[in-house]
Amino acid sequence: MAQPTDPDPRATLRGGLPDRYLNADDIAEIFDVPKETVYQWRKKRTGPPGFRIGKHVRYDPADVRAYVSQRKSLDHNAV
Repeated sequence: MAQPTDPDPRATLRGGLPDRYLNADDIAEIFDVPKETVYQWRKKRTGPPGFRIGKHVRYDPADVRAYVSQRKSLDHNAV
């Protein structure tokens, strides 16, 4: 059975933690926002925490999941 060569990062995150660090394109796709929004989140320190590897920014899937959980609990407390 053939495996997709480029699986949907949103499905991967829902199904379990990916076995690689995510990049800005992955974050934009997961949250369905433009990549520029991801850059603005990083600049304003409002989005999921990222870290640099040389000139590249990467995101740990565990940190992204924690960020989503935190946002969900904040929204639930505001209601």
